[in-house]
Amino acid sequence: MKIPSVKGFHDVLPGESARWARLESTAREIFERYNFGEIRLPIVERSELFRRSVGETTDIVEKEMYTFSDRDGSDLTLRPEGTASAVRAYVEHAMQGVDPVTKLYYFGPMFRRERPQKGRLRQFSQIGAEVIGRDDPAVDAEVLVMLADLLRGFGIESAEIGVNTLGCAECRPGYREALVAWGESRLDERCADCQRRLRQNPMRLLDCKQPQCVGMRDEAPKMIDHACAACRNHFDRVLRLCDAEGVALTMQPYMVRGLDYYCRTAFEVVASGLGSQNAVGGGGRYDGLVQSLGGPAVAGIGFALGVERLALVLEAQGAAATTAVPEFFVAPLGEAAESAAFGLTHRLRVAGARVEMDSGSRSLKSQMRRAGKLDVPYVIILGEDEVAGGSITVRDMRARTDRRGIAPIDTDVETLRAALAAVATTAAAEERV
Repeated sequence: MKIPSVKGFHDVLPGESARWARLESTAREIFERYNFGEIRLPIVERSELFRRSVGETTDIVEKEMYTFSDRDGSDLTLRPEGTASAVRAYVEHAMQGVDPVTKLYYFGPMFRRERPQKGRLRQFSQIGAEVIGRDDPAVDAEVLVMLADLLRGFGIESAEIGVNTLGCAECRPGYREALVAWGESRLDERCADCQRRLRQNPMRLLDCKQPQCVGMRDEAPKMIDHACAACRNHFDRVLRLCDAEGVALTMQPYMVRGLDYYCRTAFEVVASGLGSQNAVGGGGRYDGLVQSLGGPAVAGIGFALGVERLALVLEAQGAAATTAVPEFFVAPLGEAAESAAFGLTHRLRVAGARVEMDSGSRSLKSQMRRAGKLDVPYVIILGEDEVAGGSITVRDMRARTDRRGIAPIDTDVETLRAALAAVATTAAAEERV
């Protein structure tokens, strides 16, 4: 009887994982240009971390966290997002003592018990970045420009970055009261969650996904109209800096993001190829979060991108998942040849070549069939004659030709490649004649 994977937890097979690796490699290169350092965060955290940071009334804490009691009675949670863990690490290790500005990036799985759908799984992977220790608009713009560089580097052609300001402790209370008044005006038409949250966290009304609530959103008051002078000036400066670098931003006046710690600059990335749920990531500023978790009173800003969703967008754009092709396939024939092939294969691999080797007990026909399926350009054949003569035969799978004695069995990869290149050059010259 087969044992299937758990609902919402998917395998990432080699072809798809190659696409993930390219995304992560591109991200690592761009993050390091911006002087970010990689942090590797634990998957399990104390549940209190997310209740205090993400917010008791968010969908994540109320409905989606995987929480359990450890054997010692500790209340633990599989991390649903990365920012809280990064800030916890910043506080625990007093990173501000190393540099007053800490810039971190991370890759890894997150866990939320949502209804599985296209690009939305219960275990999902994120690429994230955080800057802790600066509160000026220039760092917001730097993060947004870096985000645009990432999307360009990934080849996500359809991506758009939407932005909003969420105000601060000075101006948000007035906006909160305006939201409460708006929410009460049509309270009976709202979903049960919105009715319950109206007084607890009225900004959640703007983030509700229920159709009847989404339909009323355009009537809601806008934070930008309630922003204090400091918040408005901060936001305007961010927009001007990004515009000067050619980074297009779209104003989204009702975007609040799904986490309570955000303030001032908030943003979201959307792209085609995902249907109605078209967000691939987002982030924003979280100026009070570090202090609320026991750290110094410093500001922070960050974002995260969903790897599964980025991969789906690339697929929709026609970027096929691919598996790397070996440069050489070593086909031994018999036990003696297998021993020689084993040593040759290892030398080629140590030198940096991607090589596949088959069993000496299999026929040449079956080995060639497998090499053809792998689309390998060259098959190195080692049989009794090759072992006796101390040299190898190479079959060019494209030209369908064999080259006997092209190199010794103890050849190095540079010599072998040079010999093959010389043969190809000679063949091309003969064709021209």
